[in-house]
This record gives sequence, structure tokens and C-alpha cells, in this order.
Amino acid sequence: MSDLRTTFPFPLAPDTGGRITAIGGDPAIRAMILQVLFTAPGERVNLPEFGCGLFNLVFEPRDDVLRAATEFTIGEALARWLRDEVLVDGVDVTVEDEGVVLVQVAYTRRRDLVRQAVRIQFR
Repeated sequence: MSDLRTTFPFPLAPDTGGRITAIGGDPAIRAMILQVLFTAPGERVNLPEFGCGLFNLVFEPRDDVLRAATEFTIGEALARWLRDEVLVDGVDVTVEDEGVVLVQVAYTRRRDLVRQAVRIQFR
């Protein structure tokens, strides 16, 4: 049986300065993960709880408590909104010099139990 889902490309794309990049994982699932991460709760009129508000967190003071809270928030949002597609195995957030934030999401696709990871970098 073929997969009849239609996926649309996510509007975000990496620019020449490398401000947003995502590598690894299934392209359709990667796009869904990006949508959850970069959508702020309240942004969607008909689904106001959707998203995790990652961009709001990057303006907070950088410490271990915020990093752990961000990992938890991302993990919970992905588990809630993508529960039919993936099992979230882990989330790792790292802040590098010059304000570069790295988010790595390890997940297992439910349809075939293949483990994959997506690494997202932004400023």
C-alpha cells in the first residue's frame, strides 16, 4: 500500500548566512518538527495551543535551568502534536558562542520504527 499523504514544503529555508538550517531525518517529519518549534502558541487562530514558542525562549538569560526547561518544552510539544507520527526519544539544546542555538531531536518514526534525528541551528 502506498503512502497517500501529501506534504507541502515548509516556508522556512536556510539562507546564505546559515541563520536557520535543519539536517537529517525524513523531510516530511522534519518540516512538521520545524512547524511545531517555530510556531508560537496563540499564533494559529483555529489551533491556539499549537507550537512551543521556541523563539520566545531565546531571549531569556542563558543558563542550565533555561536549557533544561527548553528541552522539556520542546519534547512535550513534539510528543503532543506529532504523537501519531513519532516517538520523541530525546531533545538536546546547546547554546554556542555568538548566540547560535543548536537543537537536536532524536525520534522514532511510528510507521516503521526507524530511529532518526534532526539537528536545527539558528541565531
